[in-house]
Amino acid sequence: MRWISAGLAMIVVAGLAMVFLVRSRLMPALPMPPLPARTEPTRAAETVVPTAPIALVVEEEDDPNVPLKVVPAIAEAPKADSKNLHKPLLPDRSLLLETATVDGKPKPVRLLLETEVCMRRGPLEVLLCRKNTKEHEAVIRTAVDAKLIHAALIALGAKPGSPVQFVDPKTDKEEYKPASGESIAATVHYRHAGKLNAHKAQEWIRDLKTKKPMAYDWVFAGSRFLKDPEQPDKPPYYTANNGEIVGISNFIDSMLDIPVNVSQDNAALAFEANTVRIPPVLTKVWLILEIRKP
Repeated sequence: MRWISAGLAMIVVAGLAMVFLVRSRLMPALPMPPLPARTEPTRAAETVVPTAPIALVVEEEDDPNVPLKVVPAIAEAPKADSKNLHKPLLPDRSLLLETATVDGKPKPVRLLLETEVCMRRGPLEVLLCRKNTKEHEAVIRTAVDAKLIHAALIALGAKPGSPVQFVDPKTDKEEYKPASGESIAATVHYRHAGKLNAHKAQEWIRDLKTKKPMAYDWVFAGSRFLKDPEQPDKPPYYTANNGEIVGISNFIDSMLDIPVNVSQDNAALAFEANTVRIPPVLTKVWLILEIRKP
């Protein structure tokens, strides 16, 4: 009986070994069930920066108005011609008058103003504002007093005209007259991602209807100088310092304005920041102003 039991045990063990051997050889040949498809997280489309002078900016933040953590120094002030000279109008060189030599005499050709980006997304009322005024609806800001920019434009040879009019002062009735004055071309010059860029300031302003860059030029309207009746000996206040140095919506205080009817009502604003064309917030920018040739 013991011999029989031992024999049966050996047969059982051998059978189990044979089953294990057969399964181990057959399993690799069996088709594996398909794995579930791997899903990648959705990513925003990347924008390729071209070599053209107009810069396209890849948005890396959910909020494009987040400022730079490290702010690079402003690019070297550009010149229209390498022989031209820059005359500093302020000790910190934030306002420069570029001159060319014509018949042995210096001739003003351009005005360069140091600014920085303050907003990249949102509705716009102005292109350039005075620091700590209208950054929530401007693309760039400057610390320079607007009346000094006004004086520098006159030194450039620009003639101021008149701010926009909404009411006829004689009849006291509504009557729109666009701003007038010398036509001024505005260019932005800056460094981004190690490259220098220069293009029309209009590229940073998008028409809400056409979705294209703003098509209008600016005129030197001249803003207003107001005397304080309670302090007649005090110098007059230049109202463009309220924020409207280079306007987009029509303001009677704008130094530069566009000569078309553009509402300043928040519900009817015509322009917004063209985010993909604007470098990061706090990027230092030269705003270059020159008299547009006829």
